[in-house]
Amino acid sequence: MIKLYTDAAVNQHSGHAAIGILIVKDGRQTQLKSKISSMNNHQAEFFAAIQGFLALKKMGTAANELIFYYTDSKIVVDSLTKSYAKHFEPQVTQLLALQQAYDTVVNQWIPDSQNHGAHFLALQALHAK
Repeated sequence: MIKLYTDAAVNQHSGHAAIGILIVKDGRQTQLKSKISSMNNHQAEFFAAIQGFLALKKMGTAANELIFYYTDSKIVVDSLTKSYAKHFEPQVTQLLALQQAYDTVVNQWIPDSQNHGAHFLALQALHAK
């Protein structure tokens, strides 16, 4: 079983954006963070989700691995549930294709207060010099 947490951070004044990804498997954590191109928060949340699943792929995660995906972005979870997002169709299509590599993916919205790991990674990347 793998737990994947993603989050994005956007500075509304500067337009800078960053993502944080936390992967937990067998009690071990993989922490990823990076600055990304300037984009709005919804775009950044989708980008974080896509990068999270690309990281699982790069790690060689087996197809039969149970994936619990957690995000504090309601639009990402709602879009995955509906397999549709009016303004983010390419991102939803890519994300669903990445998830299809696994037998079981459980998408779960969590409140900000339960997504501290990915959130702090995104903030660290956003504020890094």
